[in-house]
Amino acid sequence: METEENTPEGISPDEVYVGKGTRGHRKHVRKRRIIIFLLVSLFSVALLALLGSQLLIPAQTQGQNGNAGDSPLVGHPAPDFTLPALSSHAAPAIHLTGFRGKPMMLNFWASWCVPCQHEAPLLEATWQRVQSQGMVFLGIDFEDTQSDALNFLQQYGITYPNVVDATGSVGINYGVTGVPETFFIDRHGVIIHKVIGELTEQTLQSNLQLLLRAAPH
Repeated sequence: METEENTPEGISPDEVYVGKGTRGHRKHVRKRRIIIFLLVSLFSVALLALLGSQLLIPAQTQGQNGNAGDSPLVGHPAPDFTLPALSSHAAPAIHLTGFRGKPMMLNFWASWCVPCQHEAPLLEATWQRVQSQGMVFLGIDFEDTQSDALNFLQQYGITYPNVVDATGSVGINYGVTGVPETFFIDRHGVIIHKVIGELTEQTLQSNLQLLLRAAPH
């Protein structure tokens, strides 16, 4: 019979049917695994693209929207430091604790930083208006060369004090990931706000008003 001719010797027709069914099931399982693998791969690619787009958001855009950076230092005392003054002539080192009792804006910057160049005129103009109110502005030149930093101060007419963080150690203590980054410190020496990226006039003024309204000791 035809069945017998096509059936291998020693294997019954039922066994042949089962074998064919098993092969079909294996093909189905394999196909399903391939589909699942493709879906997972597509999801992973989409997730990586989303994360990458968030990481590539310019710091200056975040600052222009007035967003505060996530920092565990907010609400805690500002890390103390002593750094050399950025000056063309001999000048004493500057201690952060020396400003205790006064509201302060602490700005990390560098001469090669384009957003820093954009915000420099705003910072100087604002400093001229608020220094009589007991406000302190302090710039921290971050991982820069002294000659370039001094040229920066001269170019933008910066008159408020600046210090040099040549090794970046102070920036590390403050969790700085790029420049510019600005910290607003109240009279008690506590960080109340942090802004990542280029400051706008609105963001700067709102934070300074918050500092000035805080009750002194």
